[in-house]
Amino acid sequence: MESKELTKAEEQVMQYLWKISKGFLKDIVDQFPVPKPAYTTVSTVIRILVKKGFIGYNTYGKIHEYYPLVSKNDYFQNHVKSIITNFFHGSAPEFASFFANEQLKLSELEEIKEIIEEKIKSIKKSN
Repeated sequence: MESKELTKAEEQVMQYLWKISKGFLKDIVDQFPVPKPAYTTVSTVIRILVKKGFIGYNTYGKIHEYYPLVSKNDYFQNHVKSIITNFFHGSAPEFASFFANEQLKLSELEEIKEIIEEKIKSIKKSN
């Protein structure tokens, strides 16, 4: 997937669509908190997401059932890569250092360390 930034409104629609897996316009609008946006507003955002290649659809008569073409995980990974490139000179260690230097609790740092150690073990096993 090429790097495409989503607006806040587009990302919100994607979050709801990822949550329900697939749905009609009404199903997506129903996910929004009150006050819900107008159907026309959500429909416009969906059309843009279809154009951008994030959403596909099946047609039943005159209505569309929408589904994500990009997984939440793929989008998030691409988004993080973009942040690392744009804000941390492409350096993952610099990115990690930023979070380590922020106000993380000891327990959070230990949890991150465990995750990293497990990943290292897993990579070493597969090599």
